[in-house]
Amino acid sequence: MSSVKPEKKGLESDHQGDRRFATTLARGLSVLRAFRASDDGLGNQEIAERTGLPKSTVSRLTFTLQALGYLTHEGRRDRYRLGPSLLALGNVATASMSFVEVGSPIMQNLANETGTLVVLAVRDERKLLLVKTWRPRGVSSIWLETGHRIPVKGSSSGHALLAALSDSEFEEVAAYLEGENGLTIDMARTLRNEAYADLVSVGHVIAQPEIRFAATVNAVAVPFRSYELTEPVIFTCGALPKDLTDARMQEEVGPKLRAAVRELERATGQSPVLAQRG
Repeated sequence: MSSVKPEKKGLESDHQGDRRFATTLARGLSVLRAFRASDDGLGNQEIAERTGLPKSTVSRLTFTLQALGYLTHEGRRDRYRLGPSLLALGNVATASMSFVEVGSPIMQNLANETGTLVVLAVRDERKLLLVKTWRPRGVSSIWLETGHRIPVKGSSSGHALLAALSDSEFEEVAAYLEGENGLTIDMARTLRNEAYADLVSVGHVIAQPEIRFAATVNAVAVPFRSYELTEPVIFTCGALPKDLTDARMQEEVGPKLRAAVRELERATGQSPVLAQRG
């Protein structure tokens, strides 16, 4: 049995009654979102458990997605994997976001210099999705991989995202996130204000120890806003606490991460994220 529980809230419920909303499409995308980088394929039952959809619905969706090349099927094991059509879409998406290519050597240098895992995270429904990682050469790093999802509440990346949103964006996102991992709108507002103050004073965000979602990871984050995207994205340096202490985050790695993001802003002609917040 899968240990991943279906979301209590989702895009489908949020848009219930809106005739413009294509429920079948949303359900198909939720099937694709159910996959994790660490999965050794998923069966229909596991997908149903992760999405909260009936197994009969999942069976129809996986058959259709397989026919279109978005899933592949292992006949003997009756398990699905993400297919080549998704790889093509991912390559197109990455190519359309020029800052990723420009930023790659900057972030790889940062990873090598600090000995930390550098990640790029974007909001994907109620969590943050890691879409790119840069591992330090010659140094072992934490286990987080592309495709992993982390919570907004309790992560440096999540708090940085809240701080970088405009006021109107924040109100919409906070309402959408309400109840996720115990997050309330008032709590989201407090986290946003604290993270904003950190960005103004020191240029980076570190989640407070008592609220961190994982005791095995320390991380410092800086938001970046591209004109190509509708929301800020987050660059984060992370490592085991013994390798990345709070003092080292504050004094060394955080300033270096902020400098790397500023270099990327200059290279891409983007304004600093707080100047765009409005």
